Amino acid sequence: MTASQLCLRAVIRLSPRVDSGEDVAAFLQGLVTSDVQQALPVWTALLSPQGKALFDFFVWPGENGALLLDCEAEVGEAIVKRLSLYRLRRAIDIAIDPTLTVHWSQDPQENASPDPRLESLGWRWLAPAAPSAECADQAYLAHRLGLGVTEGRQDLGQDATLWLECNAVELRGVSFTKGCYVGQENTARMNWRQKVNRRLIVVPLAQSDPKRQRTTYPELGFAIDHRRIEDITPELRPAWLDLDPTTSA
Repeated sequence: MTASQLCLRAVIRLSPRVDSGEDVAAFLQGLVTSDVQQALPVWTALLSPQGKALFDFFVWPGENGALLLDCEAEVGEAIVKRLSLYRLRRAIDIAIDPTLTVHWSQDPQENASPDPRLESLGWRWLAPAAPSAECADQAYLAHRLGLGVTEGRQDLGQDATLWLECNAVELRGVSFTKGCYVGQENTARMNWRQKVNRRLIVVPLAQSDPKRQRTTYPELGFAIDHRRIEDITPELRPAWLDLDPTTSA
């Protein structure tokens, strides 16, 4: 069987304590950019008050009112810490769940969901941990960059890039109807005033602008640039960037 486990990702479980009556989805709804009280999974983010991306991740439904966050393993503990600061006295447990792992395939799989950003990104699912499983991280990275999609701290930075500059609208990573969340004011203002002046863009390494370069993937021949809109030439624009986000695939 083709390797599917994303070994560089982790799962965080948010669960209500027994008999507490806590609504985990309502708690997260007031913190992240996407509507987590609708169909899941969704791609979303925690932002700074200024609207810059701190962490991006996927939200999945769990059992008994729990929610599961599919995130980068290296920032898992930092996300737990950030969410715990907002929890205050609420009876919600927040911790990395080592019994679950994230999986990905380019092809449809049983009990998998199409990537909520673009169906062409493939299929994702969560499964019980299998420590000896082969890793598919490099194949996933190559496929993602080939489609011009950025994600994670290496691409987006941390508190360095406005969420809409991360192509959050086009990749279905933000809701403008669900109500308030951290960083919502500036994000909504940018959207309604159409003030997205720069974007993160995946470019061939040879065409990267060193002054605008965020990171590089020399083994794959790609770089991530943070460019002004007028400096993104047509051949560098991924097809999905010009599509209606409700129909992109």
